[in-house]
Amino acid sequence: MLTRLSSGRVFDPAQNLHGELRDLFIQDGLMTNDPGPDAKFDAVYDLAGRIVMAGAVDIHSHIAGGNVNTARLLLPEQHRNHLARRLNQPFSTAKWSTTDIGYRYARMGYTTVVEPAMLPVNALDVHLQMADIPILDTAALAILGNDDLLLRLMRAKASQSHINDYVAWTLHATRALGLKVINAGGANAFKSNARQFDLDDIVPDYGLSSRQILQTLQTAVCQLGVPHPVHVHCNNLGIPGNVDTIVATMEAAQGLPMHLAHVQFYAYGNEGAKGFSSAAAQLLEAFNRHPNITMDVGQVLFGQTVTISGDVIAQYSRNADASPNKWVMWDAECEGSGGVVPYRYREASFVNTLQWAIGLELFLLADAPERLFFTTDHPNGAPFTAYPDLIQLLMDADYRQAYMTHLNQEALALTLLPNLSREFSLSEIATMTRSAAAHLMGLSDRGHLAPGAIADIAVYDPQGCGKYGKTPGAFAARPQADYRALFADAALVFKNGRLVVKDGDVIARPPGEAQTVQPYFDQHIERDIQNHFDRFYSLKLNNFKIDDVTFNRDDKHRFRSVVSH
Repeated sequence: MLTRLSSGRVFDPAQNLHGELRDLFIQDGLMTNDPGPDAKFDAVYDLAGRIVMAGAVDIHSHIAGGNVNTARLLLPEQHRNHLARRLNQPFSTAKWSTTDIGYRYARMGYTTVVEPAMLPVNALDVHLQMADIPILDTAALAILGNDDLLLRLMRAKASQSHINDYVAWTLHATRALGLKVINAGGANAFKSNARQFDLDDIVPDYGLSSRQILQTLQTAVCQLGVPHPVHVHCNNLGIPGNVDTIVATMEAAQGLPMHLAHVQFYAYGNEGAKGFSSAAAQLLEAFNRHPNITMDVGQVLFGQTVTISGDVIAQYSRNADASPNKWVMWDAECEGSGGVVPYRYREASFVNTLQWAIGLELFLLADAPERLFFTTDHPNGAPFTAYPDLIQLLMDADYRQAYMTHLNQEALALTLLPNLSREFSLSEIATMTRSAAAHLMGLSDRGHLAPGAIADIAVYDPQGCGKYGKTPGAFAARPQADYRALFADAALVFKNGRLVVKDGDVIARPPGEAQTVQPYFDQHIERDIQNHFDRFYSLKLNNFKIDDVTFNRDDKHRFRSVVSH
């Protein structure tokens, strides 16, 4: 099938296109060159100067797994699955169902989403949930860092190559795209009653520091040739003064690639009367010194959400703040533990206003949008459905200033945000959410619109973008560009060349693919793993590995390997 998209205003930083009028061509699901004047098209779309970008890529969003399901069970009042169905599709309006995740992302122009915390023992459940998400291609990062076998190998002074084999086997067995480390060693230390765990603290019974575990896993990822750097949830999340921890983690990276997740939660100083202050500038100064480091922000936005994490130390420490007052902590064999704590970010709160401002400081002060990524750590900082609100804050300085008038002024006074007038361009938004994001994950076939890329395309209609904003109250009192409306409902979205969204409505729901890596490993490692499972775990090894399982009546959840060695 041959399709033409004519006269679109293309923003594709990978091709150095920043709003130029271009025609785009799709053939059999891929971008292709102009087929010439004699070509006969099966479909033609006149875009009439509308904004065109590649489908967006979210590198860090909790969309599947045990914590996500637990949050659904804990907060049934947040669901809306009693509403009428649309398109005769089951659960199409169930809030936070797999269907709703796919629909809401697609409406915003997203076509690929990465679940950043897949517990290996729970990998099958994660892939079953992701297979049920329509439209989106997905991927997951396997968690290691508190795994008993890993720590036993390190305690026994196993060679780096032996540990590499175990890491590679884990990526194979769980069909992962990369590796995640959450407060390395912290979950095991929690079992020994530790309630805080720093980078150089020692895990009881294993004699290993968090730093040693992290560096060993980072080396494994690099030596195995996994495209995405080790994805790190640092120690001391949410603690005043923890900027020292994240800076020390950057310095511990050995000059090798490392990605630091939701760094807003680590940009905290301990100055001021309340002992809590912004350290965004200090964090960015260190970030600029370490070009091997990439980061995503984890922006906080106001409203009700739920925090979910495998960092049981951090989650347990804030259970008293649960709103509504109910929470879950859990412990599992094989890797670790975690918790689910509902939370409401409040505009009048000193702490919450400071968190909101710190995230925006990080965005607006950073010089390298290709190394700093657009996330809310869904749902921890805010639901992903709030992305258009965040774009509005980044692209409209006047809107940002007006918004700050009803926040906690004591907190704002401790930040640089009121004096920042920078406004993000459409090209910078495209860089963070498309080209750089795809490159970071090793997904070279997306995030751009060059010939040969998969035809994942988002088209946005700027008509009305210069009219009154939709924000109620004082914010609608002056003309402003309504970037929120622009990015909330795309005019057209194509997935693999197929039109799936039209004028903000989902009109088709094709299945997505799971993106994986398959690095080489010595098969002899399975003997050690089998012995460990037989000796210590109730789970059988054959139940742990994911094979080509039929995921629904009509199709298989297809796995696509990004790289194989």
